[in-house]
Amino acid sequence: MSARSDAGLRRAVSPLELFFDLTFVFALRQLAEHLHAELSWRGAAETAVMLVAVLSTWVLTSFDATFLDITRPRTQGLVLAVMGLGLFMNAQIPHAFAARPWAFTVPLVAILLLTGATAALTTSVAVLRSHYHRVLVWAAVSIPLWLVGAAADPGSRLVWWAGAAAVDLAGTWLRHPLPGRVFPSRHFVFDAEHMVERIRLFLILQLGETVLTIGSAISDAPVDVPTTAAAFGVFVALVCLWATYFLGGEKIVTRQIAITADPMRSVHRAVNGLYGTLTGLVIGAVGSELVIGHATGPGSAQVGLLLCGGPILYLAAQAWWYYVTTGRAWVARLLACGACAAAGVAARWLPPLVSVLILDVVLVVLVVVLTRVHRQVVEALDAGGGDRRGG
Repeated sequence: MSARSDAGLRRAVSPLELFFDLTFVFALRQLAEHLHAELSWRGAAETAVMLVAVLSTWVLTSFDATFLDITRPRTQGLVLAVMGLGLFMNAQIPHAFAARPWAFTVPLVAILLLTGATAALTTSVAVLRSHYHRVLVWAAVSIPLWLVGAAADPGSRLVWWAGAAAVDLAGTWLRHPLPGRVFPSRHFVFDAEHMVERIRLFLILQLGETVLTIGSAISDAPVDVPTTAAAFGVFVALVCLWATYFLGGEKIVTRQIAITADPMRSVHRAVNGLYGTLTGLVIGAVGSELVIGHATGPGSAQVGLLLCGGPILYLAAQAWWYYVTTGRAWVARLLACGACAAAGVAARWLPPLVSVLILDVVLVVLVVVLTRVHRQVVEALDAGGGDRRGG
């Protein structure tokens, strides 16, 4: 079986894959709750470490399901096993840096070993076997750090786990290379459309989870004019973040991957962008909770950092992908990041309600601009003027 044997094959995203994603949607709320409970730089670092762990397991399993064919019983068994382990792991997020480090670490280590070993042993494609052997080598570096961190005292656990998360993140970003051995993505054909749809649906689910987090904050807040206005403001901001991708932006992704000579490279970059996108959603959700709970309170750097920092990360991750793949549709996003940064600085002296309304203005203008830009880019790609950077 050659590396190109799946050429022309298109599999729909299965109900099992969506079922699997719910486990990791749950993780987003857990991460937001942990950050909300530990509003400090250390709490932010802990949240980032656990987000890398959670998303890395999603990435490994999602690629496995695509490479190994989700319609096969063996692959379905792998996905269900990871789902069960992931559910238990994600449930421990609020306690991982406190009294239950092993309850978080053991499922994580099991997933890292299970996904890599299953693919290495079951695939009949030599390129994939070689790749997953390298994945296991990288896991052999990060796993001891996860285990030592679980055994360490809470004070030093963050250092060990940050090292482990850095290894896992670098492995995902670089496609687990070893000296002289890298994944030949340009010559490997796989179901790129399937993975694009996986990313699209996963992002919708994560945005939906952010809606639920904001809804819970609204439920807990008093019903008065300032609180209602703040709730409406954060809802508008979230809708705008949705629109920056789903009002034309996703068409650019599908067109670019269809014409590029290296579709896997583009998909891999999209997956890498999820780290920034989901971090932005977690941060933005916590900022939204603070605004809804203290709409007319005094301004603070904390509110500015969370409320505006979330959209900045979300948009910056998008801008990076559009820049490195199409060379288009990124300038407006970066300009909006700058405007959000200015709004975040001003939030130090403004009531949270005013800050969210300023953020809304920035994001609404961005959506209006991107609607036109996206249409122009799609037309250019359809005319054969895309993929300036070769994928």
